[in-house]
Amino acid sequence: MRGRSFRRRGYPGCMDATWTAVLWALLPTLVVSVVFFFILRNVIRMDRTERKAYARIEAQERAKRGLPPVAAGGEGPAN
Repeated sequence: MRGRSFRRRGYPGCMDATWTAVLWALLPTLVVSVVFFFILRNVIRMDRTERKAYARIEAQERAKRGLPPVAAGGEGPAN
């Protein structure tokens, strides 16, 4: 066994190539998930902001007409 160079048996590439392939395989899923998260978060924030603005405008209009304010806490109609 003298003079021979021994090579490791098994996978011919190195483990770095394996981890690189795994990362490239997972990267599209992670990017799409992050983009989806931010889009969904912004939609929810916009809805919340729009509801607050609508409630403020409705309160101003009710005050102009001399109507009592809407009860806070969701006791109003379900519509």
